[in-house]
Amino acid sequence: MTRPTFHDFKKKALRDPGVREEYESLAAAYHLKKKLIGLRKKAGLTQEELAEKLNTQKSNISRLENVNSKISPKLSTIEEYAKAVGFKLELDFLPIKTLKPHNDANSADAKSRAAD
Repeated sequence: MTRPTFHDFKKKALRDPGVREEYESLAAAYHLKKKLIGLRKKAGLTQEELAEKLNTQKSNISRLENVNSKISPKLSTIEEYAKAVGFKLELDFLPIKTLKPHNDANSADAKSRAAD
């Protein structure tokens, strides 16, 4: 019997709604950190060199880029990082595909007001 590939394992795991929800909740932070690493490397900087440009310690850059870190950086920190590697930060908001429009007539508050 062959061992499943990571792709197969991930595909199977994501069928579980709880696993999928947790995976999706972490996706933005994971993407941000991978993007930061890519931008730093594209700029040709080591963590040490970037830390020097930002007047901080290498350990702070390492923590910021670590995909397993639970620390959420401030927006100003991300902006400073982007500027130090020659980029500017641009944010965007995308609609959640599973979000259904709010229907006041069906809400619990609307039903309780109608019963009064």
